[in-house]
Formats: sequence, C-alpha cells, structure tokens
Amino acid sequence: MNDLPSLSRRRLRRPPLLAWLRVARVFQKIAGASARSFREYGLTVAQFDVLAHVGAAPGVTQQELAEALLVTKGNISQLLTRLEQAGMLERQQEGRTNCLALTAAGQELIDQVVPVNEMLLDELFAPLSADEQRELVRLLRKLDQQIDV
Repeated sequence: MNDLPSLSRRRLRRPPLLAWLRVARVFQKIAGASARSFREYGLTVAQFDVLAHVGAAPGVTQQELAEALLVTKGNISQLLTRLEQAGMLERQQEGRTNCLALTAAGQELIDQVVPVNEMLLDELFAPLSADEQRELVRLLRKLDQQIDV
C-alpha cells in the first residue's frame, strides 16, 4: 500500500501525460483569451472558426467544413443557420451540395477580427522565439498526423 503514492508520482512524471496536461492548459488559456476578444465583435470561437474557414476557402461545402472543424454535419448546420440569419454568410445550392461564402458583412467582420486575433496570438506566443514557434508547429503537426480519432 505504501507504494501507491510513489507510483502515482511516477505516473504524473511520464512525459506523455505531462505534455498532454501542458497542451490542454495552454489551449485553455489561449481559447479563453480568444473568446474574450471575439465577444467584443459579437462572435463565439466557433462562429469565428466558421467565418475564418469560409473566408479562406470560398465555395467550401458544408461537409468539407464539418470535416475541417472536426464537428458533425448537424452541429455545423446549426452554426451556419445562425450565421446566415445574422447576414454573415450564405449557402449556395449546387446540386445536392451547399457551398458556402461570406456575405459582404461577413467579409468586413472577418477583416476586422483576424488582425486583432493575430495580434493577440503574437502577444501570447511572444515568450517563444520564431524558431521555437516553428518547432512547436512542426511537433504538433507530427502528432496531429499520427493520431487518428
């Protein structure tokens, strides 16, 4: 029984667990800061994500967008409906597929929000040098490509 506390401490020192905890913690901090920034423009993180993706790839289909954002078609459909009702994007029926595009208002909003978000991220990542940031991206990409969920 006395080995249990030392066993727990050893497990908490395992690099994969420590890395996961640190990634989760950093993600929460960045997501929170981004959410506060997006709220100033009346957006949620999910809405920004949709607008940014559609703005970067006009004509993307609902299915492609759902896959890119790792969400279900049902979840994306609700988000798109809200953004469409707000006049930020439009669905264009092409056969049996909905292609998405930003409206002028959606483009104007994303043109305002993206630079603000980029400045925020620059501040948050400033403790890392440019080389360290590139290395972080490389390592995270490597993990992302190997983890199939």
